[in-house]
Amino acid sequence: MMPLVYAEKGEPLIIKKIGGNPEVKKHLEDLGFHVGGEASVVNALGNNLIVKVKESRVAVSDELARKIFV
Repeated sequence: MMPLVYAEKGEPLIIKKIGGNPEVKKHLEDLGFHVGGEASVVNALGNNLIVKVKESRVAVSDELARKIFV
C-alpha cells in the first residue's frame, strides 16, 4: 500500500484506504474517491495530480493525494 502521489502514470489502481480527518474524507468521497474504487494518475502538474476516477478527471493537491492509499 502506498500514497497515490507515488503511483505510476496510467496504471489502474484500487483505492485501499482514505486517511485524514472526517472533513477530508468527505471531500474526497464527494470527488469520487471511495475505498474499493478504481483510480489512475493521468498527469502530474507541479504539486497537483490529475486523476481519472469514475470516468472523470479530477485535480487533487499533493497534500490530498498523500491521504489516498492504493
